[in-house]
Amino acid sequence: MRVYTHEACLLHDTGPAHAERPERLRVVVDALREAYPHLDWRQAPIATRGQLLRVHSEHLLEAVLESNPAELMQLDPDTVLSPRSAEAALRAAGAAVAAVDAVMIGAARRAFCAVRPPGHHATSDAAMGFCLFNSIAVAARHAIDAHGLERVAVVDFDVHHGNGTQAIFEHDRRVLYASSHQAPLYPWTGDRSETGAGNIFNATLPPGSDGALFRRIWGDRLLPAIDDFAPQLLLISAGFDGHRRDPLAELQLDAADFGWLSEALVALADRHCQGRVVSALEGGYDLDALAECSVAYLRALGA
Repeated sequence: MRVYTHEACLLHDTGPAHAERPERLRVVVDALREAYPHLDWRQAPIATRGQLLRVHSEHLLEAVLESNPAELMQLDPDTVLSPRSAEAALRAAGAAVAAVDAVMIGAARRAFCAVRPPGHHATSDAAMGFCLFNSIAVAARHAIDAHGLERVAVVDFDVHHGNGTQAIFEHDRRVLYASSHQAPLYPWTGDRSETGAGNIFNATLPPGSDGALFRRIWGDRLLPAIDDFAPQLLLISAGFDGHRRDPLAELQLDAADFGWLSEALVALADRHCQGRVVSALEGGYDLDALAECSVAYLRALGA
């Protein structure tokens, strides 16, 4: 198992008391190093401007990369730009690109990007919801443009709907997007009726939903859709904020539920895409739960 991270991702400063804080990444990295001493750790490279422009506008690149704030700068009520945020965002997207390259050339079967800021809320031209660049979307388009893939599946089990990923790909049949998420909840998108070009599959979970319902909607609807799509590469937005202790949502999941889904996704990857799975860390805001879930998740992926 290859893991990409970088110290720069710890320097993205969101200010005091912000939920998306550097400690999140520290606990994930520390927990994985302790649990799996033989992981193949790699430094996340910087994404190129051309890689970002496959899914993002010049306007967004300028806002993130050229603002050069001397102190904290609010891009929206939730999303902060600090003096070191640009490199963190570039490294997060670069990690996802490098991970795709690694699995496509056979240097690794599976890769996990332990990075921040998260990405799945970022649209083509706007940073939002703690997210600056949409790393998993950058990775998907890199897989298509650089490696010639025709079917890439993006799986998102973060408790919040990945509105940015959906918006970027909703008219691109080469990408299937499958998401479970709490509703109602920020960003107030992701209804089952949102189907794109027939490539978008959303499943909503009401507040208080437990692991049994989570497993049922994946087993009955989302996993079969991915199976029918027969992806050549599986990309995962791995958010663990559906855990019952998370302060930003109201689902009642635990680490075993994320492990169950991961095992099912590995089986799909083994069946359709030679086991190739790339994951990027998204949400998860209770530090103990985040560490526990990350360990369980990588165990299911074969760490």
